[in-house]
Parts: sequence; C-alpha cells; structure tokens
Amino acid sequence: MKKKLSVLLAFTLVFTILAGCGAKSSNSGTSADGVTTIEFWASPNPPQQAYWQRIAKEYEAVNSKVKINVSAIKESPTSEASIQAAIAGGSAPTMTENISRGFAAQLANSKALVPMDTLDGFNDIVTKRNMTKTIEPWKFADGHQYVLPIYSNAMLFGWRTDILKEAGVNEVPRTYSEVIEATKKLKAKFPDKYLWAKPDLADPTSWKRWFDFFMLYDAASDGNKFIEGTKFVGDEKAGVEVLTFVDNLRKEKGLLTQNVTEPFENGVGVFTDIGPWTFNMWAEKYPELQYKKNYEVTLPPVPDGMDPANAKTFADAKGLVIYASASPEQQKAAMEFIKWVYSDDKHDVDFFQETNLPPARDDVGTNEVFKPVFDKTPVLQEYAKAIPSAVPPMDNPKFNELQTMIGQEAFNKIVRGEIDPKTGWDKMKKAIEGELQ
Repeated sequence: MKKKLSVLLAFTLVFTILAGCGAKSSNSGTSADGVTTIEFWASPNPPQQAYWQRIAKEYEAVNSKVKINVSAIKESPTSEASIQAAIAGGSAPTMTENISRGFAAQLANSKALVPMDTLDGFNDIVTKRNMTKTIEPWKFADGHQYVLPIYSNAMLFGWRTDILKEAGVNEVPRTYSEVIEATKKLKAKFPDKYLWAKPDLADPTSWKRWFDFFMLYDAASDGNKFIEGTKFVGDEKAGVEVLTFVDNLRKEKGLLTQNVTEPFENGVGVFTDIGPWTFNMWAEKYPELQYKKNYEVTLPPVPDGMDPANAKTFADAKGLVIYASASPEQQKAAMEFIKWVYSDDKHDVDFFQETNLPPARDDVGTNEVFKPVFDKTPVLQEYAKAIPSAVPPMDNPKFNELQTMIGQEAFNKIVRGEIDPKTGWDKMKKAIEGELQ
C-alpha cells in the first residue's frame, strides 16, 4: 500500500507541475533576424524520423524564416514519460508526433496542449487533406481537437482461408453465427487447431484490449465511444453480445491462450488481428503467405442482423500535437509547416510508402495518387477502405486503468470460463464507473 501511495503521489506531483507549466510561454523562439525555431520530436520509429527530417529540410528550403530541428522522442523509460518529464522541466518541444488519443487526454487534462482547432489553418488542413470523417471521432468530450491524426491503422482480422477450406468453410465468416459454425467444422476436421490462438486473450494488460475487445465492440456497437470524457457510455447490448460471442467460441474449444510461436502464420489458429505493418515481416519470413491465395483480411465479424460490410473497427492511430508552452510565434510557425505538408498529396504518398502506415484521411482507398502503394502491396487497399470507419482510443487520462478493468472484470474471465457474459459486463461497468468518480 505504501508503494502504491508513493507512486500515486509521484504522478500527482508530475501532473501538478504539468498543469502549472502548461499555460506558460517560453521565449519566442524567434531570433533577431526573424527566424523562428521549432523543436519537433518525431516517432522513435526510424522510417518516420527519416521522413520528417527530409520534409523539414524541404520546408526550410522554401521558407527561410523557419528552422525545424527534428529529433526522435526518447524511449527511456517510455516516450510518454520522456514527454511528461520535458514538460515538467520546462523543456518541452514545440510539437511532437506519435501521440495517441488516450495519452493526449492526459496532456490535455493538465493544460499542456493547445486545442488545435483554435489555431488558424486547422480547418484548412482538415479540408485540404480530405480527413473530415476520419478526424470526427478524435473530437474530445470538451468539443476540441487536441490531436491532428497522422496515420490510422484501421485494424482488420486475418483469416487462414486455406485451412478453412480444408475444413469445409468456403466463404470467410462475417457474422457471429457464421464464425461459430466455422469453428465447429474446423474442430471436427482438425481437433488440434483453433479459431483464435492468442495468449493475449487471457492477459489483462490494458493495451491488449485494443486488439480483441475493442475491435469486436466497435463493430457490434457501430462505433460507440464506450467512455466519453469522464462518463461511461457503453452500449450494454453490444457489449454483452461481444462477451457472449467469445464465450461461445470458448465452449466450442475455439480459443487457445497458451504460448505458441506465431500461431496464425504457422496454422495453429485461423483468425487473428492484423495491422498493416505485418506484411513486410511476412514478405521476409513467411513468403508462402499470399493475399487471396491462403489468407484474407476483413472487418470484424458482427452480431447476426448487422451488415458486416459497414462494420466499424478499432483505429491504432496516432497524431501530432502542439504544446501550450510554445510561444505564439512557434505555434503559428508550426501550423504553417503542417499546413504546407498536407497541402500536397505527394507528402502523404511518400509517408505511406516509406512507413507502411496509412495516412489518416478519408480517401486513401479511392484517391489515385495512392495507387503505386497498392500495386506493390494490394492487401493494404483493405486497410485504406476501413480508415473512415475506424474508432480511435478513448479520451480519458485513466485509459490504462480503465482498459485493465475490461480484462480483469470481464474479457479475461470470459475467455477462462469463470463468469457469464451479463455478469461480466455488470462487474466491469461497476468497476469502471467507480474509477471514473
């Protein structure tokens, strides 16, 4: 208990400092000769860092009054901790990328971020980049937009169609009843195979719920936010349907939570979440996996009676923020830089090609400028189509604690057969509402 109180006190102090620092303005960052310097912390992912370094140099070549220093966010102990420490120490950058909606909620709660929709040029960026639908779910409970999403990994489920066909399943299942029927056929033909083989299903770690519970829940609830600001707004009917679906998979012996080396790739499981970053690894390590030949990707399955073609899904997405500690001159220069970047579709094409991360815009799946990316990796077209239907994480600063409760009180217990779906939902809801008070 003493240890927990010490940790709580430490975080309280950090955020007290953040709140005190958030609204303070540093030096203008503009030199005597009128050059404004921007400190831009890019993702520690090397391709993203290289991209922003190149783009910054290109911008400096056309705007001699701005200097942009691009460096990677330090990951020791975590990128989030490095950002918090910089804010608390008065050394925050002008802007950073790689910010999730949940972490942005923590920063916005401490007044460390500028609401980007209050800055000149924000609406122009949204319109020119064609991201009106994609950015809408990013709006925070107070009505502001604190993050400009850069990329959106609309998470999809992969299916080993080669194994399913051997089991007598010729069409990819899209509804709960179809998935259960496919599981029965799979187990009858291959008793040692499973529909969903993944240890994370029984692990309460908060972020793991993004790739199982929330993918299914976003589809079943048509994108309900689950938690909005400080209020639990979960759709009970959809939530219980999701937990019942998982419970039925367990009853059919379709779940495996033991550690198995890459179970989907090795054919132990036939269904799993897949992000667009996966395919470069497969090309090197599993070249036998070929899209449309032995695997397909789809939106999450939905309860019977819903249209699977219109299903929502979870967005593993991150974006860019501007800090309140930056001077007005730096904030203005940062917005002008961002506006310039997204005034040219080529910059998004380059980002997609260099990082394999789909840009957060509505037209990635239909705009001809992205055709070279899809010609090289056709499966990415499915991710592009799903971007406008992808729901980002909750905007509550306690997202870690809240998502842990989903696993501890409901999802993990359902997977282990320890609780019934309705009771699991009720206990989870009670725990979450208690944490939100």
